[in-house]
Amino acid sequence: MDFAYTPRVQALQAQVQRFMDDLILPSHGDWRRWAEAGVYPLDVIEPLKVQARAAGLWNLFLPGLRDDEPGTRLTNLEYAPLAETMGRVPWASEVFNCNAPDTGNIELLHLFASAAQRTQWLQPLMAGSMRSCFAMSEPDVASSDPTNLGTRIAREGDDYVLNGRKWFITGAAHPHCRLAIVMGVSDPSPEAPAHRRHSLLLVPMDAPGLEVVRNIPVMQHQAIEGHCELVFRDVRVAADQLLGAEGEGFAMAQARLGPGRVHHCMRTIGQCELALELMAERALERMAFGRHLSDFANVQDWIAMSRVEIDQARLLVLRAAWRMDQEGNQAARTDVSAIKLVAARLQTTVIDRAMQVFGAVGLPPDTPLAALWSWGRALRFLDGPDEVHLRTVARQELARSRAHRGENVLHLQRWLPPDATDGAAWRGPPAVGKAPRSRSGKGRRFACRAPAG
Repeated sequence: MDFAYTPRVQALQAQVQRFMDDLILPSHGDWRRWAEAGVYPLDVIEPLKVQARAAGLWNLFLPGLRDDEPGTRLTNLEYAPLAETMGRVPWASEVFNCNAPDTGNIELLHLFASAAQRTQWLQPLMAGSMRSCFAMSEPDVASSDPTNLGTRIAREGDDYVLNGRKWFITGAAHPHCRLAIVMGVSDPSPEAPAHRRHSLLLVPMDAPGLEVVRNIPVMQHQAIEGHCELVFRDVRVAADQLLGAEGEGFAMAQARLGPGRVHHCMRTIGQCELALELMAERALERMAFGRHLSDFANVQDWIAMSRVEIDQARLLVLRAAWRMDQEGNQAARTDVSAIKLVAARLQTTVIDRAMQVFGAVGLPPDTPLAALWSWGRALRFLDGPDEVHLRTVARQELARSRAHRGENVLHLQRWLPPDATDGAAWRGPPAVGKAPRSRSGKGRRFACRAPAG
């Protein structure tokens, strides 16, 4: 495994960094003013998108990008450091048409859309002229187990009729959101296989019966692009808007998750790098009890641990990206669960330390820390809670152990009484509560020695 960035990636990394420094960061104040006023900052983002596309910094996330499609084709491993750079400003990835949930939706459509669906939905998404959302989670069931989903997709003649409620649907409040990819139950029969009951339906956001009920605040912060609650009441969609075949929704949704989690994790690492830089600078400047905070051992420990943990997480994510490129998304499934677990916990850990160094000023929006901490906490639910990813990793580890059970027996030593060392046959352990006795008559508790002979 060689994770060294190639000259091409280093050049792209420098190009993205210059774009961030010269164009995005100077626009950050304007973006915040519009967003805090409740208006999506299209006047800020749209001109930047034109410049990013002209510079070739467009659709960088898609390894399967075709020669006739807009953008620059990169592998998952090549894109990872660019996602890290973008992540330092939460809204920056949209400028490069590399923002969630559109990246996952584009990949899904790229893999499974019909020719007509590609023209209607995929091409505008890849051009950046529209946005989309992915509607899976539901308030009435534990959506971390997708077999619980209750939204109903029923065939009626030449249409599908959709009924259900979804929530925390990212991007649904974006003014350019035109499409919801909805996961629901198309085969409710009890005998249907648990993972063959679901389908994916392409639903226009202006379809009659689709209501955006609210934009749900996350940790008291309301994202301008939305984490919304949607209600579908007898929403009728033409049958040709079914993505793939009936019953394939679960498998297609799983195919969508792997690359998106790598993108999330690398953006998270970028935000952790920013928090570490802010923490170190604050520690060098801030005085308490006659000393700079950087002189206190506990603050030095926080800085050092953050540096080590960020670097560890980055290597883990790069390994997952490398495995996806080399062996496919399914082969890297456990690696992807591991990075999702590690990166989300890393974000809250590092940013919590930075907030502690900043003191009370780390709580209001004067710094980005409070918002980034809130997002890190949300990441422990988004794309599956920690417990699901721990379960995935544990299952693989236990399966590996079952396959090699007993191979480590020679690393273990059996307890033997001292009497067994002269070659006499061992007759088993002493009775419970009774210490073995040596020939000298003195009792001994244990002896760690191999059997004679």
